[in-house]
Amino acid sequence: MTVEGRCSVTTSSGQGRRLLVCAFEGWNDAGEAASDAGRLLTQHLGLTARMSVDPELYFDYQFTRPIIRTGDSGVRRVEWPGATLFGPAPPSPGEDNSDRDDQSRSENTRQLHVLLGAEPARSWRAFVEELLEAATAAQIDGIILLGAMLADAPHTRPLTVLASSENARQREIFGLERSTYEGPVGILSVLAEHAELRGIPTVSLWVAVPHYVHSAPSPKAMLALVTKLEELFDLTIPLGSLETDAAAWEAGVDAAASEDEDLAGYVAQLERARDAVDAPSASGEAIAQEFEQYLRRHDGPEGRGSPDDRADGRR
Repeated sequence: MTVEGRCSVTTSSGQGRRLLVCAFEGWNDAGEAASDAGRLLTQHLGLTARMSVDPELYFDYQFTRPIIRTGDSGVRRVEWPGATLFGPAPPSPGEDNSDRDDQSRSENTRQLHVLLGAEPARSWRAFVEELLEAATAAQIDGIILLGAMLADAPHTRPLTVLASSENARQREIFGLERSTYEGPVGILSVLAEHAELRGIPTVSLWVAVPHYVHSAPSPKAMLALVTKLEELFDLTIPLGSLETDAAAWEAGVDAAASEDEDLAGYVAQLERARDAVDAPSASGEAIAQEFEQYLRRHDGPEGRGSPDDRADGRR
């Protein structure tokens, strides 16, 4: 099935465009940047849960363990891993949705949906088909996949976001590259393939997260993903304190590097490499090749080996 008969990801802004932003915890989510970006969208746009998968069908609880939390009421409850589709809250009976006083959502995000979850342990094809059935029921026009990978990226520079698509029409419209990576993949790749087979166009956004920063979350990586999302799809997304958090994160890493001569030297090396890539003579293809070379070296977004090993030059 082709996408010619459907609205593309680039449907004109405003009401009627239904985009689904997808992010999963786990292998696709270095520094929790992608899943945290999805949570930011869900919270700041006031989205509500529309459907969830049955975790018993897809998750191994010894691999992705449930978490117990204490709620506002003081009651402790177990939270199970899973995947949930969030969307705009439906109007109350008799309410005219066009008259709702919703300050959290700009006109061009009123139909934005978000899919948040953990990468499943089994039955991946059935998992994505169930989610795509829900997306089809919600009349989703296009899917945007958020990912984050550990990379040789300096924290002092804007974090690169690689945008790509397997859909020829989307590549033409946005001027995107088509990934030539071959190797292990995460649930995002499976979801993208099945969506395209259903005729739903997809675009993937992957942010490079500095591998030598050991802590999560990574607000600067989150900001890079959200900014790219706004830029490509003409969206206006409330950022809350994200810009301030990103600046504080960078200042904290700066302080740590200033106390470690080896780390400071390594960051300077990464800065020189990044500046060469960002030179006017560097092409989008060169940037894409940089990402793919990293993936091949480290067998996927989370990489292999110790970040300390890479930082001091042993890898």
